[in-house]
Parts: sequence; C-alpha cells; structure tokens
Amino acid sequence: MVANMDTTALLTDAFTRLNGEVHAALSGIRKKNLNEPPDPGGNSVCWLIWHLTRVQDDHLADAAGTEQVWHAQGFEDRFGLPLPADDTGFGHTPEEVAAVRVDSPRPLLDYHDAVHEETLGYLGTLSSRSLDRIVDEAWDPPVSLGVRLVSVLGDTLQHVGQAAFLRGVLERR
Repeated sequence: MVANMDTTALLTDAFTRLNGEVHAALSGIRKKNLNEPPDPGGNSVCWLIWHLTRVQDDHLADAAGTEQVWHAQGFEDRFGLPLPADDTGFGHTPEEVAAVRVDSPRPLLDYHDAVHEETLGYLGTLSSRSLDRIVDEAWDPPVSLGVRLVSVLGDTLQHVGQAAFLRGVLERR
C-alpha cells in the first residue's frame, strides 16, 4: 500500500494491476485455448489480449504525442497479422478476429509488457492538473486526459476479465 497516494501513484498502481492480470490470464495457457473462440465468430483469448493492448498502446501514444509501441518496437512486423497497420480491433468481423493468432502467449506478453513500460513512463510525467487537458474534441463534451485514462483502464480491465473467464470455460471443456 502506498501512503499519501498521488495521481501518478494511483494510475501506476491501476495499470500495474492490469499488467499482472494479463500475465495471469496467459500463464500456462495451452495454444489451443489461446486461439480458440468460445463459439464460431467469438473472440479468442488471444484476440482479447491483443485488442486490449492495442487500445492501450493507441490511446496512450495519442495522449502522449508519441509513436505507438506496435510500430516503434516492431511488433507489427513480429505479429505479421493480415490487418491494416493501425488496426486496434474495433469493429472487427469474425474473420478479422480469427486472423489474430499466435503460436504461444510470448508475443502477447512481450507486446503488453512493452506497452506497460511506455505507459508507466508517461504516467510518471503527469500531475493532477495535467488530467484536465483535453485530448479528444470529437466528443461532446470533449474528453480530458483523466477521462481517457479511466476509459482505457475500464475497457482493458473488462477485456482481461473476459479473457480469464474464457480461458476457464475452454479449459473445462
């Protein structure tokens, strides 16, 4: 427990918990269960972890004004997915979901850990005042950095929970 928790410590703790949950969801998973959807057209554990990491990478890079880890560290090439370069998984068809496959959890973990490291570095630059900065004016009301960070946390935690649940279902089949 952190005494006198400030904005950076709070967000760092939350994103670090997310990283731990990603590792827990993938630890020891069998390849079959990694890529298998619960039913035809459903999201696989692989897709859920890839998508939540792509969203975190995309949204935080945009807020920080930096290049996405996906491109900067060569993960786009390492994954070699038959998808557009900036694809994050929003609105994927069942065929696109099925195209997101890996041979082991390692690429997913490596990518998520790299995004997590960049996230922590960015969070270390923030103050409570910086959370009021508008990062997206396409919405009414415009989205502040604080709202964007909470949104990313909410979405990614939901997806990692779905991945953990799906893994449990698939392992009991």
